[in-house]
Order: sequence, then C-alpha cells, then structure tokens
Amino acid sequence: MKRAGIGPLESGYRGYTVLNMSIQKTTLVRVSGVVLAIAGLCLIWFQQAGLQAQPPKQPLEVQKVTDHLWVIMNNASGNVAVMPTDEGILLVDDKFEQDGPEILAKVKGVSDKPIKYILNTHQHGDHTGGNAFMLKNTPAEIVIHKNARANMVEGKQPGLPQITFADEAQVFVGGREVSAHHVGRGHTNGDAVILFPTERVLHTGDLFVNGGSPFIDYSAKGSIVEWAKTLDRVLALDFDIVIPGHGPVAKKADLAKWRNSIAELRSRAKTACTGGAAGADKRLNLSGLGMDDSLGFLGRSMAGMCAELANY
Repeated sequence: MKRAGIGPLESGYRGYTVLNMSIQKTTLVRVSGVVLAIAGLCLIWFQQAGLQAQPPKQPLEVQKVTDHLWVIMNNASGNVAVMPTDEGILLVDDKFEQDGPEILAKVKGVSDKPIKYILNTHQHGDHTGGNAFMLKNTPAEIVIHKNARANMVEGKQPGLPQITFADEAQVFVGGREVSAHHVGRGHTNGDAVILFPTERVLHTGDLFVNGGSPFIDYSAKGSIVEWAKTLDRVLALDFDIVIPGHGPVAKKADLAKWRNSIAELRSRAKTACTGGAAGADKRLNLSGLGMDDSLGFLGRSMAGMCAELANY
C-alpha cells in the first residue's frame, strides 16, 4: 500500500553526554534511586493491569539531541523523539494518555507546526498510551509494526494505529526521511527501531533500556534467545547516537555493550534454569552486566526464559 509521504506499508539511567546538546547537562538526566524505584513500580503496576493503568504523573523534560531532533523524557514512561520540519512534526512514541497535553506543550516549544506522524516502537502502554489523545487532538497518522498492533488489539488497548508495516517503512516529511525497522524479536515480537539517517540517531524502543534490566514480555512473544541476534542486525544500521526506550541518551558503543550483556545474560539464565524455574531468579548471577534488577523485571521474565531456554 502507498500512502502520501510514506513508503511501502501494510494497512491494518546513567548520565551520558551527547555532542551538540545545548540544553543537556549530565545532571539533567541523573536519576535518584528512590525516583527510579517509584518509576519501576509504576511500570509493574501498568503492566499487571493490562498496560492501560497510568502511574502518578511526572513532569516532562526536553533535551536537544541534534540541531533537528529533540527528546521528551521522564522516569515513568518511554522516551519520545521529536523531529520538527517545515511541513510538520514527527514523533516516536507518546507515553501515557495523561502526558498528552504536556507533550503537545513541549512540542510547541520546539515548533508550531502540526504533528503529522507518530511512530510507535512497540505496544506497551508507556509508549502508546498517548495514541488515543493524539488521534483526537492532532492530525497525526500513527505507524506501528503489524505484530505490535495485533498485541494492542488482543490487550484491548485504545489508540490503535492506522498504519502497519512488516519489515521496514519509510516516512518522508519536510524533505527528511525517517525509517522504521523490525529486525527480530527481543522485548516483544513487534519491536521496531526508528532511524533518523540525516541526524545519525536511532531510537531503539525497549530493545535497549539504559541503566536498568531488560523485561522479556513472553505474553507478547518476546525472546531472550533472539534478543542479541536482533541487536546484531540493529547495530548494522548506520548511526552514532542512541535514544533508548528508557534512560539517558547514549552512544552506539553503549548499545553494543548492552548487546553483549544480553548475550551473557542468556548464557547465565540457562545456567540458573538448570535447577528449575522456581528460584532461578535467585540463582541468576548479574555481576558485571551493568543491569540493575532491583525492580524485579528479570524475576518477572524468569519463568518464560527457563521455558524458552529448555529448548535452546
């Protein structure tokens, strides 16, 4: 299918410094352990409540990534990329519904053009929860991988995107190209990374969580076995700067390090699971991986990992 301005589609936590950031200071993105704990508990809350419950609202901050790209961040939900052009604005993800008005206000601080497109990285409510608000209050068309949309339908989530794609999609707005790529399973079966070629920036969604531990959503056919292989394909793309699904903006080298940690996690999980799924999270050795699982995301993934790794 062809849409105007869109390529072939199918309907349906650490302090990093990034070059050319006029707003960012390393202190801007530092997060206290207490705030992170609250944010993580909120994430567990909404995931257990069918991905639609919203945690207590947190204020949003805007950070300049390049001369043509910004990110809207807080600790309770996914990072939102903002690319303004003379023709209109493109967003990646839109947090929770309650964040919609403030997102619009922050976007207006960057550009007074309308939001034309929103690309969702996957279906979880802290990345797509603002879809319904945006569909009501902006002319935006929303694009998502076909598996992620199917997951939204199954979860009875509001704000279903109008456009899906299978492997890759391009959006052209204001003379700029943005491409969405689905290169395999990891966090879910519908993960997409969003490439801004002219900015040399990649938004990874939750295939990369900077400063925490991964959550493998087996209810959405995520995979610890496939995750590192998926990241190998992601790393083959041409970019320098990374906007993770959560946490501070990073570099490509940080994503490569995360990929290696994911591969090592798979190996260590296999060992932990040899004694059975019960208690495997207590046997899992995270030393040296740079993954803080104080919020229990790996523990919640452990039974699924053991089942998957039994055949690996």
